[in-house]
Amino acid sequence: MALNNGKHNVKEIEGIRCTVVETNAGEERMTFLKKLLELNGYEVKFEKEVKKDETLPDTYIIGVTDIVFNPVIAVYQRKLKTPENKIVTAPYWNQQTQESRGWYWKQGDKIKKEI
Repeated sequence: MALNNGKHNVKEIEGIRCTVVETNAGEERMTFLKKLLELNGYEVKFEKEVKKDETLPDTYIIGVTDIVFNPVIAVYQRKLKTPENKIVTAPYWNQQTQESRGWYWKQGDKIKKEI
């Protein structure tokens, strides 16, 4: 699930109802999310998606068995940790950076009021 979509989807994976974390994920992305979520105590399930064209690479549906889990909430409420015990940020979740530091917004100049 992209972090810009908060829709909560549930799907049965390996016979267990799961919250869908991401669809159309490549093998590398699936491995990354599986390790990250298992590190944070979630049971991860995945399955290959049905391909319409055999020339396309395999993609996966990734889910967790915790039905109330929502990746958007987990990332922006800073509930997930990296293997280095740092907080997972949006760029880290999206694999845009290996570093996980700072907040997901930039703090502007504070407005000072004169009395």
